[in-house]
Amino acid sequence: MEELPVVDGIRATSLRINSYPSPAESNTTATTSQKHSKCFISEHFVQKLIAELVGTYMLIFAGCAAIVLNINKDNVVTLPGIASVWGLVVMVLIYSVGHVSGAHFNPAVTIAFASCKRFPWNQVPAYVLVQVIGSTLASGSLRLIFNGKEDQFVGTVPAGTNMQAFILEFIATFYLMFVISGVATDDRAMKHLSGVAIGATVSLDILFSGPLTGASMNPARSLGPAIVTGHYKGLWIYIIGPTLGAIFGAWTYNLMRLTNKSWGEAVKEISESEKVIEVSSKDKVICKCSEGWTCIVTKTEEPQAHNIFFECGDEGCLCIVDETNTLKKHVYVYDKTKRRRSYKMYI
Repeated sequence: MEELPVVDGIRATSLRINSYPSPAESNTTATTSQKHSKCFISEHFVQKLIAELVGTYMLIFAGCAAIVLNINKDNVVTLPGIASVWGLVVMVLIYSVGHVSGAHFNPAVTIAFASCKRFPWNQVPAYVLVQVIGSTLASGSLRLIFNGKEDQFVGTVPAGTNMQAFILEFIATFYLMFVISGVATDDRAMKHLSGVAIGATVSLDILFSGPLTGASMNPARSLGPAIVTGHYKGLWIYIIGPTLGAIFGAWTYNLMRLTNKSWGEAVKEISESEKVIEVSSKDKVICKCSEGWTCIVTKTEEPQAHNIFFECGDEGCLCIVDETNTLKKHVYVYDKTKRRRSYKMYI
């Protein structure tokens, strides 16, 4: 460590972070780093996309299959049954691949997370694309299986006016995203129950909005069947309504985290405190901390190792990360009340 000059009235210590691979990995570290730097997209990101594709397919297939069977078998499944199927499949998928991709399966959720700086914008197009593809493939599969004389449409169309449908879709998705933000992104929540809470919210939304709108809450859920069958009536409702509802739901929950702040301070902190920083492998990332804050630098590829803790002094501190490899890192900043601000760095 070496002492740095005063920066903005704060004296700090330079902390160099080195990788300490195991003996078995030491001979392959350089080769692996070179391969990562040459790839257009990382293997880890491809795994995320596959998880989103498969998860969205399973979600749409199971939920829409329940709808088709309910129509073909004289309402044997019933509305509560359909709501239960959607809620259960959401819960199962969250526990299955949530640790891989975040279990979005929904363009509105992906965009809402990005708007709050909890997901990188440059990954949004790929996520949305595979979600729509998964929904389209599931809708196509159902059409092949149940393609009889009636050829049931498994998409969503308004049963009332367009305005009624738009408002209900906005409110239902607001509920959903509010719960997702609470149980999946807040460190104070019981994350092991996130799948149950989110699945139950989906079922609840279907019960109160399904008869009038179809309870989409998901642009991909409506767009996939529309592409397969060519039915595009009212599709804009199911794209704009859920997207706006999800964004408002995420931002509303984020404001609740900051109840000791004024409205202006809360909005500013949400928009600025969680930043996605693009840096090259040789750049230094500087994180300024004020009194009572702690900087924690964590490798996301191997979170159980390489954890660096840098305590702030009474006058604040600087956390300087000197990167020499291509692995991703997160900088988490905690205040005295253990609230976390995440600075994501893609090296």
